[in-house]
Amino acid sequence: MKFFFRKPSLLFIFITVFVDLLGYGMMVPLLPFYVQKQQGGAAIVGSLGSLYALMQLLSGPILGGLSDRYGRRPVLLTSLLGTSLAYLLLGAADSLSGIYLAIMLDGITGGNLTTAYAYIADVTSREERSRGMGLVGAAFGLGLMAGPVLGGLLSAYGLGAPAFTASAIALANVIFGYSVLPESLPPERRTSGVSVNPLSSVMQLGGLFRLASIRMLLLTIFTLNLAFSGLQTNFPLYSQRRFGWDATLNGIFFAYVGACAVLVQGVVFRELQPRFGEKRLSTLGLALMAAGLAGMAAAHQAWLLYPLVGLIALGSGISIPALTGLVSTRAPAGMQGRLMGGTQALLSLTTIIGPSLAGLTFEYIAIAAPYWLGSLLSALALLLAYLSLRRIPRAATQPAE
Repeated sequence: MKFFFRKPSLLFIFITVFVDLLGYGMMVPLLPFYVQKQQGGAAIVGSLGSLYALMQLLSGPILGGLSDRYGRRPVLLTSLLGTSLAYLLLGAADSLSGIYLAIMLDGITGGNLTTAYAYIADVTSREERSRGMGLVGAAFGLGLMAGPVLGGLLSAYGLGAPAFTASAIALANVIFGYSVLPESLPPERRTSGVSVNPLSSVMQLGGLFRLASIRMLLLTIFTLNLAFSGLQTNFPLYSQRRFGWDATLNGIFFAYVGACAVLVQGVVFRELQPRFGEKRLSTLGLALMAAGLAGMAAAHQAWLLYPLVGLIALGSGISIPALTGLVSTRAPAGMQGRLMGGTQALLSLTTIIGPSLAGLTFEYIAIAAPYWLGSLLSALALLLAYLSLRRIPRAATQPAE
């Protein structure tokens, strides 16, 4: 806490990220119930998830560019205000078009995490920076764990209650930030104009895929993330249809998922990586994911979902960082920045495609279809990883002819 009190602005950034993810965690398990209230189905829910991801992909670079031009403070406060308005619109929505408008606005203003990271870089020394970034990660995890529980409990008072509460919390954070948050970027360090291409990171992918040494691994990462990227928005429909779960039970389950993810990423991977290395962890994780998703598709008792999702969390939590590390070691030193940007764009594409794919297969094939599909995609990712990792990685890489 001393780190907070020495730099009160970091406390606001911590609260900002926590509030963003608290509201997100409250809304995701409940979104299918908002859609059902307006007579919508799984395909509509999936399209909303895709819309949110698309808006974040497009707005993230723009918000970052605006913060470089006009400062971090106005962008952060305006984004929070937009988030508050989006939740207010969602709570009051009485049509599908109203829900689409709310999700679009939330996606646009929810792309402010890059600005939060930029603020931390402005106000911390090189030695303190990793600690400040760690605080953002902690706020991220806490928000994802607390949000579903709070949303589930508030849903007992009506579907509007969680959305209005999230709106009020975000608005209170705007007022708090207006009072205490100083600007971190002085005028002399600002850029003179804003010329940001929102698709710049996506355009980097073409260059990355010309590197033969990482092409297969990039396909593995894409396939792996596509395997489960749509299941977050789809799961409440699946649990409701198969097990009769309501919003409260879904909220508790999503909190459990968040806790598993934090445990695996924060503790388990750190312990396993020195012992087994990235190659073994990546293939083991993919195999666990394929098995866990197949188990979810076949499960006919609700209690089985808890150990199965724990298995999936373990699989994804060890395979994703292991594969990312392998890609980094195979790429040339001068391409690391472009690699990180391109990889993030690759992940963004899966979050755009995945929700719609899950919704369509759920609605037009079977309620277990998204999970069987996820298992097959995980198995395909395992095959791609095996084909790539059986070769000895080279220190230097050359583009494919």
